[in-house]
Amino acid sequence: MALINKADLQFTYSWSVKSPDDPKVTGVPDSTLLNRNEGYEVLAFINRLAEASNWVEKSPALKAERLIKNYLPGDTRSHAHVWKWLVDNWNKYQ
Repeated sequence: MALINKADLQFTYSWSVKSPDDPKVTGVPDSTLLNRNEGYEVLAFINRLAEASNWVEKSPALKAERLIKNYLPGDTRSHAHVWKWLVDNWNKYQ
């Protein structure tokens, strides 16, 4: 079960999905690059991070969202690199 949902997100996102990225078509968001402006991609990414990290509270998930929106370097785009950046920089930011 997802830890956070659309209503929990703190920032404004685009929710306009175009094939082949439509998660209703593919079953998962784009697995290569994370579009930090597409709500469905950010939401799914954060929920996967939360599940892998065994978070039970929403606060770390919302922190991850803030880090992605406010601090993640623009050239860090692949899911793997975003994940690594979050791990490496978690304690540097509130």
